[in-house]
Amino acid sequence: MIRRPKKHELLSLFPEHLLMTRAKRDGTCYLSFDDGPEPEHTPKLLDVLARHGVKASFFLVGEKIEQYPEIVQRIVGEGHMIGNHSYSHWSFRNMNLRKQLDEVYRTDALLRLFDDRPHHRMRPPHGYIGAQLLMHFARRKRSFVYWSYDSLDYQDKPIDWLIDRLRNDPPAAGDIVLMHDDSDKAADALDTLLPEWLAQGMRFDALPGSNA
Repeated sequence: MIRRPKKHELLSLFPEHLLMTRAKRDGTCYLSFDDGPEPEHTPKLLDVLARHGVKASFFLVGEKIEQYPEIVQRIVGEGHMIGNHSYSHWSFRNMNLRKQLDEVYRTDALLRLFDDRPHHRMRPPHGYIGAQLLMHFARRKRSFVYWSYDSLDYQDKPIDWLIDRLRNDPPAAGDIVLMHDDSDKAADALDTLLPEWLAQGMRFDALPGSNA
């Protein structure tokens, strides 16, 4: 059984409109991908999702949005959610609030060019959410998206290990699954597992784009 870290239990105590760790739609799982867009990997992942008819959520890095806007356009055009993963992908831990907000709003402005949303759901790099930024979001009725299921696709393990791990303890209904599109591991694992999971009756969807 994959153990959920204690931190996730604490984060789940926050109201969902401020900090989402799971989603409540019955029977649905939410695949989410961090750190893109990447021209060597994201298109392959999009091909896999399209092949199996699955929608997902992409938390994008502002610098990469500027470099690869055509990939972002494809993500949106194929019905996936785009979210904010900061501009530089540096950890917020050692930034003051002003710098953190620059990272957030600079990326919001880039994302707005693709879906016309004024604000986007935010997943801070490395999962760090400081008290000041949390209060800023609470005052403005904005939300963070964390995750309840960590695929560990970023670990230096062979693809067969990742497939076996996910097959032996798959995500449950309501789980927000953390994956990445800065390598082919997620695409390769999902191309094998999605047909199995869909045959078992699992459903997948993109997260709602914004609560603000």
